[in-house]
Amino acid sequence: MSNTRKNNDSLPRLAFLGLGWIGQHRMQALLEEQACRVVAVADPSEAVRARARELVADAAIATTLDELLQHELDGVVIATPSALHAQQALQVLERGLAVFCQKPLARTQAENAAIVEAARKADRLLGVDLSYRHTEAMRRIRNAVVEGELGPVYAADLVFHNAYGPNKGWARTPALAGGGCAIDLGIHLVDLALWTLGFPEVERVTSRLYANGQLLAPGSETCEDYAVAELALASGAVVRIACSWNISTGRDAVIEAHFHGSKGGAAMTNVDGSFFDFAAARFEGTRRIPLADPPDAWGGRAIVDWARRLAGGARYQNAIESIVQVASVLDRIYGR
Repeated sequence: MSNTRKNNDSLPRLAFLGLGWIGQHRMQALLEEQACRVVAVADPSEAVRARARELVADAAIATTLDELLQHELDGVVIATPSALHAQQALQVLERGLAVFCQKPLARTQAENAAIVEAARKADRLLGVDLSYRHTEAMRRIRNAVVEGELGPVYAADLVFHNAYGPNKGWARTPALAGGGCAIDLGIHLVDLALWTLGFPEVERVTSRLYANGQLLAPGSETCEDYAVAELALASGAVVRIACSWNISTGRDAVIEAHFHGSKGGAAMTNVDGSFFDFAAARFEGTRRIPLADPPDAWGGRAIVDWARRLAGGARYQNAIESIVQVASVLDRIYGR
């Protein structure tokens, strides 16, 4: 599909850095929604660049960020290995361009805070692909919590167990990825819990990390494949999360978020082990009240929302600062 489908000068001019599966998917989502003009794309892989030529025949093809930045742009979408995000995002923001980055935005709280500060200083729109917020299931659950339908929420249980795991070497190297399954999958759980509950103060974090069934010491250089953590909130509520790679679940994935309030509960659950299909329901005792069911094309909503805000002239927005709190919790899970 070519970005010439709609030649509208009001659309933001974007470049894409990294066009693996996720980068291509997000680019296609923008093109299908006619939400941007793809000016240039870059990837170190010759095969990936050849595929990009098929998707966006009129875009410039490059291999590096420096080459991308030679073009007239409004923003850059970053979908590269995690260790590169901080330096690349800072370089883009220092050029006065907006950034949309795959999660994690960076490996540590300090790196995240530096990027957010750079966006604030440049007064440029910064977005992170925390895509599960944009499922209809989680939207409905958050609305139920915000509107008080559950009463005060005193507990939440969230899990993301993946029967598979990353096949890129860097993703299993803590120095490059920032950690293992906790930063890869747990970031979504921490973000969903805090976002749903209004980003309360997290008073205490306890955790245990495992690799191949062996408990790891805090600060271990070994990449964990199972993580469990408990977050004690200033409200008195408790959040429990667990996530894993390559676990035996009898299905592809277990992805769930349960919220327990004084007047009832609500939960998002993946359907039949799917990574993409989610249902949501509210509970009153033994009564189940459906809130959302698949199908739901949610994967590209975060980036489309960012692109539309950018097209509308949006600059730095304070809401992005929540990513620093999420990163702080992850640092505490890792004991750093």
